[in-house]
Amino acid sequence: MPADLIVYALVAAGLVFWLRSILGTRHGDEQERPNPYVQTEQSADSSADNLYLADEKPITPEDSILALAENKTGNLSVENKTAENGLLDISKADKKFDINVFLMGAQDAFAFIVEAFGEGDKETLKNLLTEGVYSAFEGAIDERDKRGENMVTEIHAIKKAEVTGARIEDKKAFITVRFTADETSVVKDEDGEIIEGHPDKITQMRDVWTFGRDVNAKDPRWLVYETRDDLEDDNTTIPNKGMD
Repeated sequence: MPADLIVYALVAAGLVFWLRSILGTRHGDEQERPNPYVQTEQSADSSADNLYLADEKPITPEDSILALAENKTGNLSVENKTAENGLLDISKADKKFDINVFLMGAQDAFAFIVEAFGEGDKETLKNLLTEGVYSAFEGAIDERDKRGENMVTEIHAIKKAEVTGARIEDKKAFITVRFTADETSVVKDEDGEIIEGHPDKITQMRDVWTFGRDVNAKDPRWLVYETRDDLEDDNTTIPNKGMD
């Protein structure tokens, strides 16, 4: 046998001996290593749980109404069972209705309208109010202008937006919301002197507004159909206008 083959054989034998001393030999009693590509019973159960969670039904508009009626979310709430049932009727008539989206939009509309009225911004008001309510706001603005008065109003925070009523009537949905808000409001005369309110004094206003829309209309806007004070001694920032 050539000398180089003898050397290679000795090296190979040495490697085998070294590997056995490090890794040992299998004798049938070793614990099998789990195959990472084969699911164990536990991992299969875990996957089944995950699949169940993934297959859970999504939250429906009705679920959102029931949840809000049960527990208020932040400053949003539903006052009573009658309002809850009315909202459920609306969700049946309008499959895209979402109570939380509606209330967030209603809060934005409330702040826009109150501040736009103070600024005399008729264009903004016309896009958010029904014809009857707009006429009342427009008349109040015109009377204020005749007296040479200016109004500045700012909504600082809406503390509560509570649904007090809801109904479907002649394919129209109506939702009444009681807003409780912190505001500052001042009225100045033609000389710039403050004749009402205080620029640094935050007061609380409580108004009850009714929003409505045709559930079959493509226009997604909810217009204001009614505005009124909630309390007799509440500060009157905007006109009161009942349903036509």
